[in-house]
Amino acid sequence: MAERKLTPESIAGRAIAALKAKADPVRAAGTQKYFKETVKCYGLTAPQSREIAAGLYAQVKEEWTDREAAALCEILCREPYLESKSVGTLILARFRKSLPKTMFDRIKGWLEADLLDNWASVDTLCPDVMGALLVQYPELVAKIKAWTGHPNRWVKRASAVSFIKLARKAEYRDAVYGISKALFPVDDDLIHKATGWLLREAGKGDMPRLERFLLDHGPAIPRTTLRYAIERFDEIKRKSLLAATR
Repeated sequence: MAERKLTPESIAGRAIAALKAKADPVRAAGTQKYFKETVKCYGLTAPQSREIAAGLYAQVKEEWTDREAAALCEILCREPYLESKSVGTLILARFRKSLPKTMFDRIKGWLEADLLDNWASVDTLCPDVMGALLVQYPELVAKIKAWTGHPNRWVKRASAVSFIKLARKAEYRDAVYGISKALFPVDDDLIHKATGWLLREAGKGDMPRLERFLLDHGPAIPRTTLRYAIERFDEIKRKSLLAATR
């Protein structure tokens, strides 16, 4: 008799059981200090979550496709716990090279529905999974630019952090600077930080261009964004840019 195929539902159950087994209420309580919004978590470390994800992936990698991985990710992202969302995302990322273009809109739906309702969950998903989609389907770059004007803060943050691993590449820099400029007016500290992070990454590939961009748009740039963006300049240059962009 053939062995029954592992389903997304069964692997989700194993993931949750594994997370509960390693739960640490003291660590969970301490995690809240990193978030302004209320989050639920089991209290695992990031390496513990990665270990669980790796173990589950090993169980399914021979028989699953991106279809099952996406279904698992959605199941786990519907769970309220931070680590559940992380494990689902980490397993989906293992299939990122074979994701269909339709995954772009599906992920947008997860963001709009607040299934990824904190900065850590968005930042786990977007650089690897969304970044891979942008590479595989270049036409999506134009589509994600429109996310900067979306009313949902997580969609807006995703428009920036999806480029974190691409920002150093010259072919994405126009998009990176365009998205950053579009996000400057947003009154949201989590967007300010994401934009500054993105600009800092872009600067690693071309520091002179980052400096010109900051000087050109200085007064419009939120100060939090600016401080993140200039972190890799030397101290004298940082002070100069802070003064010149007021």
